[in-house]
This record gives sequence, C-alpha cells and structure tokens, in this order.
Amino acid sequence: MALCLPYTNVDSCLRALAGQAEGFGRFAIGGLHGPLYHVTTLADDGPGSLRDGCRRKEPLWIVFEVSGTINLSSELAVSSYKTIDGRGQRIKLTGKGLRLRECEHVIICNLELEGGRGPDVDGIQIKPNAKHIWIDRCSLGDYDDGLIDITRQSTDITVSRCHFSQHDRAMLIGADPSHIGDRCIRVTVHHCFFDGTRQRHPRLRFGKVHLYNNYTRNWGIYAVGAGVEAEVMILLPFFLL
Repeated sequence: MALCLPYTNVDSCLRALAGQAEGFGRFAIGGLHGPLYHVTTLADDGPGSLRDGCRRKEPLWIVFEVSGTINLSSELAVSSYKTIDGRGQRIKLTGKGLRLRECEHVIICNLELEGGRGPDVDGIQIKPNAKHIWIDRCSLGDYDDGLIDITRQSTDITVSRCHFSQHDRAMLIGADPSHIGDRCIRVTVHHCFFDGTRQRHPRLRFGKVHLYNNYTRNWGIYAVGAGVEAEVMILLPFFLL
C-alpha cells in the first residue's frame, strides 16, 4: 500500500522532506542517508519504540506504524542524523519532552508534545552544542518549563509551521547574559502560531534570529523580547491582542 502523506507540498518520495527547510536550519538532513526505522509500539522503551530508534548511533529515518500517545518516563534523547517523521499518523508525546544534546542533523516533523512535568522539563530542549536542526509542523503546549529552548551554543536551527498554546514561556533563545558563547546562535522561526501563550515569542539573548510570517495572538506579557547583544529581523508579523 502506498504511503499517504497528509499534505501535498511534499512529493511522493518520503525523504523529499529533507530538502525543504528554510532559513538557518536549511542544511539539516536528518536521517536522509540511513534506513527506515518503523515505530511499531507506543511503549516508552523496548524493541520497536521511538526511544529505541532515537538512541541508535546510525542515521535513521523514523516513521510510525501506530497512532496514539507515548508516555515518556524520562527525557527522550535524540542522537545525530535522525528524522522523526510523524506524517501519516497522530503521535502525541507526554510526561517529558525531547532532548537534543550535542547532536547534529535532526529533523522533527508532525508531532504533538503536551503535558510535560518536572523541573527544567521542556517540550523540545536543544542544548548544548546542537546544530543543523529543523522542527516542523509540531504542536506544543502545557509544559512545566519552556516549549522550545535553544541555548548553550546551539545553532543553525529552523522552527517552522508550529502551534504553541496553553503555556506561559513559549520559546527561549539564549538562556543567560553570562553565556557569551551563545553569540554563535542562528535561528529562523517562520509561519508559527503563538496562540494565547503569555511571553517569549521568542525571548532572545545573543545570536542572530530571523522571524517571519508568524502569528501571535492574545499574549499576556509581551510578544518578542530582545536582550543582551541580540540581533533580530522581524518580517511580516501579525500581532493580535
């Protein structure tokens, strides 16, 4: 049976996704040159699980043969050269989030992340020293810390077509005024919907950030915040109180 993709701007080749990123994360290839890994269970760990695929060292293009919720008991670490491709299924991660630590060339597409609990638990935490990352068409909400945090010299990252809701602090880029190594950060955020989140759309320190075609509605404190040495270009925004 042919794979049915839920949107039409990707051709019939599954891996065409790898060439479609825009902005600073456009060179991310994920698991383009690796075999398919099939997630066959919603279990947190074990054979056929998402965690099992993400921890493997070789490049993998991870697809899902199941739909449903994966309850994470601990942060799910994603290693280099991985694509987590949720197209064609509905996959929700809850309990904890994804951790991209000292990795490169990761693509995450079409996942829901909701209900993360615990100190310093983010939906997607990108630190330290991660690069060539693309987060696309994900829905994030209701975490105890941030939804997406990009800090500690992580760079060349694109966040696109994501929905942020049910949350206070949406996105942090550059965590601390003392982390001067974050001057290397380069992030693009485009076509995202910040839906009633209170602040950090995003919050910036250091680095270069390009924001375009984002919709921010009903924020509580502020929309975009730029701090120490931040360079930000904002194009075609839509802000609605």
